[in-house]
Amino acid sequence: MKKLLNIRIIAAVAAVVSVVAFFSFKSGDDRVFRIAKNLDIFNAIVKELDMFYVDTINPDKTVREGIDNMLFSLDPYTEYFPEEDQSELEQMVKGSFGGIGSLITYNTKLKRSMIAEPFEGTPAAKAGLKAGDILMEIDGEDLAGKDNAQVSQMLRGQVGTSFKLKVERPNEKGGRTPMEFEIVRQTIQTPPIPYTTMMEGNVGYINLSTFSGNPSKDFKKAFLDLKKQGAASLVIDLRANGGGLLDEAVEVANFFLPRGKTIVTTKGKIKQAGNTYKTLREPLDPDIPIAVLVSSATASASEILSGSLQDFDRAVIVGNRTFGKGLVQVPRSLPYGGTMKVTTSKYYIPSGRCVQAIDYKHRNPDGSVGAIPDSLTKVFHTAAGREVRDGGGILPDTVVKQEKLPNILFYLIRDNLIFDYATGYCLKHASIAAPEKFEITDADYGDFKAMVKKAGFKYDQQSEKILKTLKEAAEFEGYMKDASAEFSALEKKLSHDLDRDLDYFSKNIRKMINNEIVKRYYYQRGSIIRQLKDDADLQAALKILGDPVKYKEILGGTVTQ
Repeated sequence: MKKLLNIRIIAAVAAVVSVVAFFSFKSGDDRVFRIAKNLDIFNAIVKELDMFYVDTINPDKTVREGIDNMLFSLDPYTEYFPEEDQSELEQMVKGSFGGIGSLITYNTKLKRSMIAEPFEGTPAAKAGLKAGDILMEIDGEDLAGKDNAQVSQMLRGQVGTSFKLKVERPNEKGGRTPMEFEIVRQTIQTPPIPYTTMMEGNVGYINLSTFSGNPSKDFKKAFLDLKKQGAASLVIDLRANGGGLLDEAVEVANFFLPRGKTIVTTKGKIKQAGNTYKTLREPLDPDIPIAVLVSSATASASEILSGSLQDFDRAVIVGNRTFGKGLVQVPRSLPYGGTMKVTTSKYYIPSGRCVQAIDYKHRNPDGSVGAIPDSLTKVFHTAAGREVRDGGGILPDTVVKQEKLPNILFYLIRDNLIFDYATGYCLKHASIAAPEKFEITDADYGDFKAMVKKAGFKYDQQSEKILKTLKEAAEFEGYMKDASAEFSALEKKLSHDLDRDLDYFSKNIRKMINNEIVKRYYYQRGSIIRQLKDDADLQAALKILGDPVKYKEILGGTVTQ
């Protein structure tokens, strides 16, 4: 085993240099020699393994593992996509792919994938697939034992092709009803603007979910529609936006910033990796007050947009510190139809700062990487002179304290108990109230509690773990004899009480149940509407936009009462 592990490590190292060889870097004779040497070693190892290893090796799998391990040692964004995985890369770039349009999740008890959320208007929704449907067969092939990635790959395919899907749907009697669908794959486009609305106080709201594809076109239309409805200020929600195309972020920024402004600059090892992106057109509206909602899930192109608006003092950023991805990837063609998405540069927003939070270049001895500490970040300044820092994403102008979710909620989600309850609820209710009005009743929550108990639900309590550790330490240090009574009393107070926890954390659990049920009837749009109902970030943004004096103070401008 150790010998095989060493062989894989050598293969991984050799694979590194084999990929590097595709780039035209100028180097000295020593570097050219080392590349040639390691390529020869890698080639020889694969041949020796194929000829002499005790078992027959799978050359595709063996070399792929070497490549993947090598790329993993660099950063998580540099990836290899063989010819058969090009659809995954296409989805990242274009935001579209050939498929049925549904999220799938894994049922650990059944060891099968199941439909988690069919998207509105897609083949999955039109065919009648519902959340909770257990996926049994695709064109006669049993899906037992296949993970989500394998099932997802089978569901995707060329646009216009059809397949037969067998599922088992939970029924009211507690069993499952076999069903069969014939589904034609279509182009599935991730909706860049899943929801827009007008709020009180003439505030327009746009949820921008991705920068893949051509979202700037949809954003422009949504914004102009809101302007026609009388929008006097704007909220841009980027909290679930993981990024996409850099050019699209620049285009959206241009809607609110003057022509000729530098939005982002890229810098890499080679000259071709460097570029400067400026606004090319006159803005749609250079003055409308803007609040941008961000979170730890806001990354990449989303950080370019929010960061550039902050650096030009053009919008108030509200929420929590963003992810901190300041790296740029470029696709490079490889032999036999493969593609490598490789990190070629870092990007810098208008103030000159890079938001990259994780330092992949300097790894710990064990191979792990950590975030750049605040003490090593540098101060930059916005156009109005406000201090901002690099090395840790975008820090909002107004930070909203996030409610900590209880431990029990994680386990309820992990065990699909909230998901399963929502499935059963939908079997009994043909329709529900509007997303913003829907609430489960006390009787409904009582049914949920009964279901959880019947399932034999178990979960870890952090207080019990900490108390156990403390007892061990007290015993080791000789304090247990004198403190045994106190420990016994504390153990009784911290004893595992499922009834108590389900009641104590009912607010958080109910909120999750409500959202899961609303998705079944109103899809993604309904889910967003439901979540905005009690949204602390949104309320903070609306409060700022409703106070022009406060808005200008935050942006460092001159306030005229």
